[in-house]
Amino acid sequence: MGRFHRILEPGLNILIPVLDRIRYVQSLKEIVINVPEQSAVTLDNVTLQIDGVLYLRIMDPYKASYGVEDPEYAVTQLAQTTMRSELGKLSLDKVFRERESLNANIVDAINQAADCWGIRCLRYEIKDIHVPPRVKESMQMQVEAERRKRATVLESEGTRESAINVAEGKKQAQILASEAEKAEQINQAAGEASAVLAKAKAKAEAIRVLAAALTQHNGDAAASLTVAEQYVSAFSKLAKDSNTILLPSNPGDVTSMVAQAMGVYGALTKAPVPGAQDSVSSRSSRDVQSTDARLDEELDRVKLS
Repeated sequence: MGRFHRILEPGLNILIPVLDRIRYVQSLKEIVINVPEQSAVTLDNVTLQIDGVLYLRIMDPYKASYGVEDPEYAVTQLAQTTMRSELGKLSLDKVFRERESLNANIVDAINQAADCWGIRCLRYEIKDIHVPPRVKESMQMQVEAERRKRATVLESEGTRESAINVAEGKKQAQILASEAEKAEQINQAAGEASAVLAKAKAKAEAIRVLAAALTQHNGDAAASLTVAEQYVSAFSKLAKDSNTILLPSNPGDVTSMVAQAMGVYGALTKAPVPGAQDSVSSRSSRDVQSTDARLDEELDRVKLS
């Protein structure tokens, strides 16, 4: 008679003619609804054309029948208005990056409003987003600019890395060169030190051999012969290295020069004898005085010449 009586369960049900009548038939399956394309304005004032797909299910047939006149139409309108509201909170760049969060926000808003209708929205998916042609061109230009920027940055980083590698190579080369030069100088110094030491040892050995030879028989005669040979050799080189010449009073008297040299040698080599110190000192003083007198005479003659 037009009044709600009961909900018929699946299976066999008995109705009284004229009194009972089936008014609404609701399907409890998941329903797919295409949300028509509509325009929406983003946070940065860009107009978009967007559509989507809505997946819902009737959870309470009584509320879906008596709570709203057309549940599918009501949910579709609610989805459109909610989508415009959510898009107005996001900028154009975030719309493309946050599609998942946008779909989740639309589903939550629909479920809050459609709870009294006995309908539950399972998920919402955005199908297509159409951007105005000018905005699309500017987006393409932005993408190209970003690509050029990344290419420039990568190129500059490559140049920087190359310069760093070259500088490191030069640094290592200089370090190795300095270490090689240091090792060379150390080796050269060690060689020179070894040469000086060898020369000193050789000279010391020669002095020891000469001293041993002088102590032998006729050692003084050998020393006199050596001094005479050196005198003749030095006399032959006079006036070859310089124009200034210092000559003795008797350059041709080799015997006196050798005797004088041997006298100095003998004075240096003779050891003082106990009891004869006064005589040795007096004789040494006379020798020194005579030597000084001879040197003074030779200097006077050189000045006069």
